[in-house]
Amino acid sequence: MAIVRYEPWNILGRALSGDEDSVSSTSTWTPAVDIKEEDDRFVLHADVPGVSPEEIDVTMEDGVLTVRGERSSESKEEKDGYKRVERFNGTFYRRFVLPDTTDEEKISANYEKGVLELIIPKKPTVMPKRITVNDKGS
Repeated sequence: MAIVRYEPWNILGRALSGDEDSVSSTSTWTPAVDIKEEDDRFVLHADVPGVSPEEIDVTMEDGVLTVRGERSSESKEEKDGYKRVERFNGTFYRRFVLPDTTDEEKISANYEKGVLELIIPKKPTVMPKRITVNDKGS
């Protein structure tokens, strides 16, 4: 039995672009993302180890939040007659369709210890105003 990783956001990215290969051709790795809905906002956490905040680009257009970036790092170790060099590099690209209740102007992004946090506030809900009907016939 094979274990298959479910990547619903990759499906979404392909559907948005209309190109079946668009996500795989623009991403060499996919960061794990957690999305939490609260009463007044959405909070998105993306694991982007090895990516500096300067290499992360977050944009919002037509209700679609796009997060993309690039990581490049190298680790060298030499001791006891051996030498090891490991390199990690590549781009990532994620897209998320946000609901109409999103306040696009107030989205904020924070980065700490390899985790990108996006705070996506909701627009204040407007409660319907009750209008009293006056009886002029009595």
